[in-house]
Amino acid sequence: MTTLAQAAICRGKGEPFAIEDVRLDDLRPDELLVRIVACGICHTDLAVRDGQLPVPVPIVLGHEGAGIVEDVGADVTVAKPGDRVLMSFNSCGTCPNCASGAPTYCHDFSAHNWSGTRIDGSSTLFIGDAPLNGNFFGQSAFATHAIAHQRNVIRVPDSAAAIPLERLAPLGCGLMTGAGAVLRSMNVMPGQSIAVFGTGTVGIAAVMAARIVGADPIIAIDVNDERLALAKDLGATHVFNARSDAIEKVRQLCPAGLGYVLDTTGINSVIEGAFALLAPKGKLGMVGASDPGDMLAFNEAQFMGMGRTVMGILGGDSDIGPFVCELIEHHVAGRFPFERLIAYFDLADINDAVHASESGRIVKSVLRMSAEH
Repeated sequence: MTTLAQAAICRGKGEPFAIEDVRLDDLRPDELLVRIVACGICHTDLAVRDGQLPVPVPIVLGHEGAGIVEDVGADVTVAKPGDRVLMSFNSCGTCPNCASGAPTYCHDFSAHNWSGTRIDGSSTLFIGDAPLNGNFFGQSAFATHAIAHQRNVIRVPDSAAAIPLERLAPLGCGLMTGAGAVLRSMNVMPGQSIAVFGTGTVGIAAVMAARIVGADPIIAIDVNDERLALAKDLGATHVFNARSDAIEKVRQLCPAGLGYVLDTTGINSVIEGAFALLAPKGKLGMVGASDPGDMLAFNEAQFMGMGRTVMGILGGDSDIGPFVCELIEHHVAGRFPFERLIAYFDLADINDAVHASESGRIVKSVLRMSAEH
């Protein structure tokens, strides 16, 4: 069956996204055809545009897709036509990490998510008869339709039937990463202190998750006062502007050091300063997209002698379906009010949506592709 779609094509740094007609390939047995209702714009999409990740261009990006299943391959069991679904990252399902429930660290993560093709090198997208890079995070959801996979699709639970897909879309990456960093990767304990550097989508998701587990104090640090105010509304007990000696203010608030620090900025000087704030046995989690050439320097005696942990975090250590459904339940119960971060844009206005995110005016831009019903 030939499926035609419109998609936002990324041609690299300095180039605007361009809406063009594309054709989707026929489904393989483990694939699903999804009509996209909405897709969040994530910092990772923009990191690809700017050449920070080894992803080929031109390409259709988008990896926080939400939509309605229109067709499925013969081996698909995760959803059926008509189901409301969310999409996230893809993985092989057979390597040691996938087999142990840690698919964010799939041994073949790059091939399944960043290669621009399926794992066998075939294309999921075409312009006319010419192959176009796609299959980004197993979806390429900056489009009206996308091909997804058995391993990266989550059926929306019935408990969330009244919640629109356009709201749920960002759960597939940014919200999952920030909340998972707190709830899973670092396993933040009640009553323990945490500082979150950066109050974008990932950072504020981490703040909300820290409130869910009862961390105290919960400190948010950024240069944007409006975002800091929102972080305080959503769970931060203290907020400090990074331009006003925030590190010293954290030391005064927590003289014994911090139990946990999460960096979402990817700035090495910020990460090194955050490391110095850790208490003995403290944990530093890193989720920011750094330049590939950046290096970090820590004092070895403080690192080893104080039993500190420094961890890289991908996708909040999520196993996709179970954790996203857990976050949906927190949202249904009012504990994870991420809708306050979102502003909506039509697909045709993708460049305005990107500018709104990059300027700091909007925390989370979400593209609308079609009506849900």
